[in-house]
Amino acid sequence: MKLKKSFAFGFITLFSLTLAACGNGGAKTDDSGSSKAADGKPSGEQIFRVNVLQEMPSADLSLATDVISFTALNNVYEGIYRLNLDNKPEPAGASEEAEISEDGTTYKIKLNEKAKWSDGKPVKAEDYVYGWQRTVDPATASEYAYLYESVKNGADIAAGKKDKAELGIKATGDYELEITLEKATPYFDYLLAFPSFFPQRKDIVEKYGKDYASNSDNSVYNGPFVLDGFDGAGTDTEWSYKKNKEYWDVDSVKLDEVKTNVVKEAPTSYNLFQDGQADDVTLTGELAQQAANDPALVIQKEASTQYMELNQIDENSPYRNENLRKAISYSIDRKSLVEQILGDGSVEPKGLVPADMSKSPDGKEDFTDAAEDKIAYDKEKAKEHWEKAKKELGIKTLDIDILSSDADSSKKTVEYIQGAIQDSLEGTKVTVSPVPFAVRLDRSNKGDFKAVIGGWGADYVDSSSFLDLFQTGVPYNRGHYSNADYDKAVKAAATTNANDPEKRWENLVDAEKIIMGDMGVIPLYQKAEAHLRAEKVKDVGFHPAGAQYDYKWTYISE
Repeated sequence: MKLKKSFAFGFITLFSLTLAACGNGGAKTDDSGSSKAADGKPSGEQIFRVNVLQEMPSADLSLATDVISFTALNNVYEGIYRLNLDNKPEPAGASEEAEISEDGTTYKIKLNEKAKWSDGKPVKAEDYVYGWQRTVDPATASEYAYLYESVKNGADIAAGKKDKAELGIKATGDYELEITLEKATPYFDYLLAFPSFFPQRKDIVEKYGKDYASNSDNSVYNGPFVLDGFDGAGTDTEWSYKKNKEYWDVDSVKLDEVKTNVVKEAPTSYNLFQDGQADDVTLTGELAQQAANDPALVIQKEASTQYMELNQIDENSPYRNENLRKAISYSIDRKSLVEQILGDGSVEPKGLVPADMSKSPDGKEDFTDAAEDKIAYDKEKAKEHWEKAKKELGIKTLDIDILSSDADSSKKTVEYIQGAIQDSLEGTKVTVSPVPFAVRLDRSNKGDFKAVIGGWGADYVDSSSFLDLFQTGVPYNRGHYSNADYDKAVKAAATTNANDPEKRWENLVDAEKIIMGDMGVIPLYQKAEAHLRAEKVKDVGFHPAGAQYDYKWTYISE
């Protein structure tokens, strides 16, 4: 029997965010998740030229962890579902919606028999089974294996306690799948549209071995496009998505090519846009503010929080001191950061979980209001906590190096934070280390930092997408924050109270209160992006949560 799920908590409602600094002006605020054309037909050359801020760290479905990679993978691959222009999951690799058991733990899926790989071979149930098993296999070392904890035996397999063959997915025919969950998971439909759950071809993975997906030629694709011209993870600055002639719904794909170029400096991108050499660029700071009345300006509000993690790995780390963490947090004027430095529509954060993302089970209360999140700039409190920290740590001075990415907005942010801390906390010496995105990820994963600025965008529409990250031992908890009460609250939401929306909500709210009470991570801003997008470009799919961009329906209308 098909069970219609209510998703009482978790829908993204990013309509109430206000624009910082740039105002509404002539900007189009991309609330619904897409740049939709009221009408119009494709005309002119169907090539979309996009500038992005960073290199792509990975083209491997099992290893990707970042926005750039997931955008690429979402366009060249496809899963059981795909998010449409209204951000709702709809059948893609499946021929129809899943049949879900009354208790929400069994999904029976009929696959789309028209779906093919780019080499012409059919996409079969075994490809999903293999892809899922490969991602959750500890030998793959996927940082996203934790998303499979809702799937039967997923957690035990990732921990090396069970064989990957015991994962709760099996092929019951060439085009039929049965998925078994540990518990009903209200956001599972969204996971089925997320790249970490896409199919993979065993013969291709084994053919290329360690070189699988290392470039665009070493894979096959089942999405609207194929990856082309990609020469190496973390280093290549140009690649394309070209229309996949074998795609089952190729008639819906209007673009012939999406050309992607890495341009880290906003002024350079701006000039390329003005010269007609780019159709979509990202602006920050003064450029974003100056473009406030430009009809090409699009503000895209994300379910994303940028934050700073402090390295608490070593038991003697000064950053294990709660007063030090609070002193650093109180020293940061986030209003000035978003308005004067970023100016791209980003807003002050209320907490770790973004505002206007999750609602209470009755739909009446925002998660951040329930958690009573209040992150403030207070120079006097910063000094007060700094004095306490110095006494507790037995120090008079502290050297802090902050690791960040080297994109224009990242460098401006880290430089602002540097000045804020040094200005408020006498005796601190703050240096900054902006590095390429892939290097920042690598150093973060290795714990090679004192402080690091990173962030998280929701993979699915639920506050657990953020709160799960900072449990003890989770790979994305790169600063190694640890609190037993926090772990207990997050675990209770995922297990004991998974089927009780009210109690689950209370658990998640409690977890947010604990980590923000500890200032276990330091939220900096809730992210938005200011884009200049040529008005001839229509129907760009934008997803505040999940893989960010979808070009399946995009077209050019000259």
